[in-house]
Amino acid sequence: MTDITLTPAACSHLAKELAKAEQPWFRLSLREAGCSGLEYVWQPVAEPQADDLIVETDHDTLQICVDRGDYQRALQGLTIDFEQDLLSSALTYRNPNQTGTCGCGISFTVG
Repeated sequence: MTDITLTPAACSHLAKELAKAEQPWFRLSLREAGCSGLEYVWQPVAEPQADDLIVETDHDTLQICVDRGDYQRALQGLTIDFEQDLLSSALTYRNPNQTGTCGCGISFTVG
């Protein structure tokens, strides 16, 4: 179990995306990328890996697991939201471990 929090809007969005992917799980991990170093990666998977942690959600059809090493490295206390306006929509992240971001807002650094 983790202390990662998903807002109702994020749960609804991810549940729809998961249904399109025709997989029962989303796996959240990090990869080295961008100007600042790390970026969030969402991958539809058939099942969690043996050492993955499970994220509790309030949505009946949304199952999320997270890479244990990435959780310990930079995902503890993460809050995920989904925001949309007339021109765009995106998952947004409030990460207490984050110490900086790149100019385009795609990648981040941790202390």
